Amino acid sequence: MTDDTNKHGAAEANAADAAAATYAEAAAEQVDAPVAEPDPLELAKAEAADFRDRYLRLAAEMDNLRRRTERDVKDAKSYSTAGFARDMLAVSDNLRRALEAIPAEARAAGDAGFNALVEGVEMTERSMLSTLERHGVKKLEPVGQKFDPNFHQAMFEVPNAEVPNNTVVQVVQAGYTIGERVLRPAMVGVAKGGPKVVATEETPAA
Repeated sequence: MTDDTNKHGAAEANAADAAAATYAEAAAEQVDAPVAEPDPLELAKAEAADFRDRYLRLAAEMDNLRRRTERDVKDAKSYSTAGFARDMLAVSDNLRRALEAIPAEARAAGDAGFNALVEGVEMTERSMLSTLERHGVKKLEPVGQKFDPNFHQAMFEVPNAEVPNNTVVQVVQAGYTIGERVLRPAMVGVAKGGPKVVATEETPAA
């Protein structure tokens, strides 16, 4: 039994030594095997693609920045005088009120000096509005249009069955825009009681 056990143990040891030797040889072969170098052409292509992607993103950002800058400059030019223009409209309103307060009889019976004063006030009003228009301020003409809360401010309703409901029929105070913005909404009277505007839809052909 002792001899058999010794022989069996020796066989197992020899097998383990053989396996270890085989593993060592395989490991040595793997160490000695040359490592594959990356293809320089593929590396250059990948680097070029990365640079191109970065360039396109940068170009898009620069284009967006240029557009924003142009828009900001345009807005600054168009709307920087909005406060001043609004104040000038108040002066123009006062001139208009002064002219409307003069009775027609007084104009007809007035002497040359009085008429010259009236004409001077009228010329001042026209000149002021013309100057404002050159700077982008335009007068709204809402009479006959459908009431739009973006441009009009309703002050009262006027019974009128001859025009569609919510049609502007009277202007109490003129409204103005500057560029694409409302400088001052028009104060208006709107029609009430007329026919409603019905949006017609085309029936699709069968």
